[in-house]
Amino acid sequence: MESLRVVDYMNHRPVTFHLEMPVAEAVERLLQSHQTGGPAVDNKNKVVGFVSEQDCLRQMMESSYYREQVARVKDIMHDSVLTVKPYSSVLELAQQMLDQRPKIYPVVDDDGYLVGTITRSAVLNAIDIQLRDGYKRVG
Repeated sequence: MESLRVVDYMNHRPVTFHLEMPVAEAVERLLQSHQTGGPAVDNKNKVVGFVSEQDCLRQMMESSYYREQVARVKDIMHDSVLTVKPYSSVLELAQQMLDQRPKIYPVVDDDGYLVGTITRSAVLNAIDIQLRDGYKRVG
C-alpha cells in the first residue's frame, strides 16, 4: 500500500474558477461537471482559493432574496486551501482527511500550480483497489 500515490487517482481535468467569474457561471460549471467544488485559480493557473456547492448555494439564496447577482468567485471563495502534491501518499492523505473536513483537495506542483484534484471517493477507491488486490494474492 505504500506505493499508492495521489497522481494515480486524481482527477486530471477538474472544474476550475477564475476570480472575476460571476457566481452564476460558477454554478453552471459545477452542475455541468457533476463535481461538488473546485479550485479558484489566477491567470497563471496557481491555486488561490476554493469554491464549493455550499458556497454557491449560500450566494444564490442571498441573490434570490435581494434580487441581485453581482457576486464574483473572489467574493465567496475560501482563501485558505488545503492542497496536496501529486507524489504524496494516498494513505497519508486519507489520514489527513480524517482530521480535516475538505472532500476535495487541489493537487498542486511544488510551485503551487494546479495539476488536478483528488476527492474522498477517489481515496476510498484507491485503498479499496489495493485491499482487493492484496486479498487476491493471499487467497
